[in-house]
Amino acid sequence: MIKLPAMDFPVEKMINTARAAKEAAYAPYSGLRVGAALLTSQGRLYKGCNIENVSYGLTVCAERVAFYKAFSEGERQFAAMAVISDLDGFCSPCGACRQVLSEFGADLKIYICSKNGEFIVKTLTELLPEPFIFRPSS
Repeated sequence: MIKLPAMDFPVEKMINTARAAKEAAYAPYSGLRVGAALLTSQGRLYKGCNIENVSYGLTVCAERVAFYKAFSEGERQFAAMAVISDLDGFCSPCGACRQVLSEFGADLKIYICSKNGEFIVKTLTELLPEPFIFRPSS
């Protein structure tokens, strides 16, 4: 684990953006607020927060909100993502988020942050070594 002061500026900005995004989360059912920030290869940041719904299956995670925002703005190349929650420990992206992100970067670095300023870094391939890949027959 690394403390925040040891980071490069883009990483620190990305984590701070994820932390700010968490404040907008809508989590009246679980009480778990999550924020994410997605850094594009061109250095742009897109943030997202989790948005829960009374019909739990319709809840959207912070990681996918950030990704969908970036994608809808034409972004297709991504460098890193930061994820932070209210937990004392680390809140890793769920399987659905891992699968969605895997389509656009197996080498994407994920900074999984604690609320105390510590983080671990994993590649998407480390988090999802065997993603679902659909290859229609020719």
